[in-house]
Amino acid sequence: MATNSANVLAGKPLASGGVLVAPVGSTAPTNAATALDAAFKALGYVGEDGLTESAERSTDKVKAWGGDVVKVVQTDYAVTYQFTLIETLNADVLKTVYGASNVTTTAATSTTGTLQAVKLNSDTFPRQSFVFEMKDGDSRIRIYVPQGQVTEVGEVTYSDEDVIGYEVTVEAFRDSALGANALKWLDDGKFSA
Repeated sequence: MATNSANVLAGKPLASGGVLVAPVGSTAPTNAATALDAAFKALGYVGEDGLTESAERSTDKVKAWGGDVVKVVQTDYAVTYQFTLIETLNADVLKTVYGASNVTTTAATSTTGTLQAVKLNSDTFPRQSFVFEMKDGDSRIRIYVPQGQVTEVGEVTYSDEDVIGYEVTVEAFRDSALGANALKWLDDGKFSA
């Protein structure tokens, strides 16, 4: 097959937001482009490093007498997504980073702006559904994680030299209905006549 530079894509987020989150059980997307269930909330701007997908497999080699490898057994499989959320005043970002039950939002009044009260505690984060959306020209990529959980939040630095960011790691659990940890659609955007 000949090479084709039109098959080379960049992972630029959609203008409407590249990372979205919803409660588990929200209506799942079915392809790369149809509108998402209204339950999916965009988490705003993501840091310039974008989205990192990691799929890791651990294996053990089974050897016969004499040292020959006779079988490779898979012992572990994990899919994670990592990104940095940089909209500090976005309530949905704070709920994703600290847990929805730990964030209280009070609407603006005549004497204060919108207030966010955030508890930092050891509560386990709930599972949520995530969607990651990218577009390059007419081409689109959508990744759907039906059962994801924030498992790690990096250090938060408060500095006058950079924006406040929340480096988040999401573990994608195998979904029995989907038969996978995540589902990725790629659409080249070229329609038939």
